[in-house]
Amino acid sequence: MNTTRRDFLQASAVAASLVGLGSATSRVMALPSNRRPAKKLKILILGGTRFLGPALVKSAQARGHEVTLFNRGRSNPHLFPDIEKLIGDRDPEKNDGLKALEGRTWDAVVDTSGYITRHARASAELLAEVVGQYVFISTISVYDESLQSGINEESPVGQLDDPSIEVITDGSFGPLKALCEQAVETALPGRSTIIRPGLIVGPLDTTYRYTYWPDRIARGGEVLAPGDGHDPVQIIDVRDLADFSIHCLEKGHTGVYNAVGPECRFTMAELVHGCKAVIGGCCTYTWVPGGFLIAQGVSEWTDMPVWVTSGGLSTVSNDRAREKGIRFRTYAVTAKDTFDWFSSLSEAMREKQRQQSSGISPDRESRILKAWFDSQ
Repeated sequence: MNTTRRDFLQASAVAASLVGLGSATSRVMALPSNRRPAKKLKILILGGTRFLGPALVKSAQARGHEVTLFNRGRSNPHLFPDIEKLIGDRDPEKNDGLKALEGRTWDAVVDTSGYITRHARASAELLAEVVGQYVFISTISVYDESLQSGINEESPVGQLDDPSIEVITDGSFGPLKALCEQAVETALPGRSTIIRPGLIVGPLDTTYRYTYWPDRIARGGEVLAPGDGHDPVQIIDVRDLADFSIHCLEKGHTGVYNAVGPECRFTMAELVHGCKAVIGGCCTYTWVPGGFLIAQGVSEWTDMPVWVTSGGLSTVSNDRAREKGIRFRTYAVTAKDTFDWFSSLSEAMREKQRQQSSGISPDRESRILKAWFDSQ
């Protein structure tokens, strides 16, 4: 075990601040107003049945809006049997493409599934004359990867040598989303809202990119923790992202917004100690310096989810979104709800998620810890 008195005091302080669900970092747990909006909106959601989509539907319905979904009908088609579903494809050249959208009107659209420029352009141009506002869910990955700090909505975005490519890779993902943003803005000048979230977490997240931590901590034992605990991290609960998206529609907020949280600075130590505070379990943390981990082949973000030490993508400004009314649940709520959802899955489903690329296997974690202890 590698726990000093300082670590113990730090853990106690973090746990005390996070176990109370009304911490200062997140005072509001819903939209800025609990009152129904003045106008009931007809909202089209492109996507709608995976992770962010269900959160959007629930947020919109809770506010009294009418929702229509457009997707291929393949992912979770059983969801929301009482709302209208249109079947088609984002690629206008595949099957019936966007034909199901023709001849219809909506007050607004939320695009959760635009990744290829040609697809985003096609839907934006088709809907430009029949919707009042277009919300495009983008990502902070659009920003130039060379940026080290001070990232805000005016920071430069990544570029592609060949902007016509349609292959999504680690290197092309962000620049392609930036091109999708441009396509939407060109089709609906002054009527588009670009929302750039960071790492989206919470119930229904099947990527295991954050869920690794509550799952690992609940299993107990000696937990490999990256760095010294002071590295900043940014996440956003999927429900907070959904609420802000609907809020922007209700208020007519256009422009570009970084949807990253929490409201105040948040660290890796707060993330892991906060998990333990609300989940429980018998575990201890061994903080291993980043240099040693890298030498052992342990990667940021992938092997150690959420943890990033290079670049500025863990300190992105959310000032503009906060000015427009974004609100954040407490981290304790996010951690507990995520763990409860994950625990409700079958063992086979949980194991399937654990086998993905995010997170480090128990055997490898043990080897890295042994190597660290042997080096001391």
